Amino acid sequence: MDRDVVVIVSGLPRSGTSMMMKMLEAGGLEALTDRVRPADEDNPKGYYEFERVKQIEHDQAWLPEAQGKVVKMVSALLKHLPANYRYRVVFMRRQMGEILASQQQMLVRRGEETGRVGDEKMAHLFGRHLQQVQDWLARQSNAEVLYVHYGDVLSDPAGEAQRINGFFDGSLDAEAMAAVVDPDLYRQRS
Repeated sequence: MDRDVVVIVSGLPRSGTSMMMKMLEAGGLEALTDRVRPADEDNPKGYYEFERVKQIEHDQAWLPEAQGKVVKMVSALLKHLPANYRYRVVFMRRQMGEILASQQQMLVRRGEETGRVGDEKMAHLFGRHLQQVQDWLARQSNAEVLYVHYGDVLSDPAGEAQRINGFFDGSLDAEAMAAVVDPDLYRQRS
């Protein structure tokens, strides 16, 4: 893989982005993370976040540090990626009902208010957002995208690790990637 490419793991919150970060790190990519957000009951293996990513609209000075590494970025922020870099995006997909159930459970555990927006409306908003992001990604000549479904990774870790490795020109350790997939963390199933 080219060392000037920025690898991004993206998707909706609770779609398996942390799992994918762990897989790519095990496969041999260096993860750009600050470890500010510690592991907890919702993500016992860690969040793999880099706080500066959240400010990408106004702060892009960290991108040179991301070249040749993998960084996690929620899908709503992708549109702020500057065009003067090359990207490989691994975009996580997950059944909408599972995403909503996982988010609900996380809010309950944190003691935060739930149910302000109903599941049906949230599913509609997320669905529209995902289509807009997919359309935007398709127009980016500087970005290659691989869509990965969370459920497929959990049901066939070895096969999906091989497919992901193919996206990275066979430069990763697919066996190590598959080995870090933990089916016990698949707690909200549809």
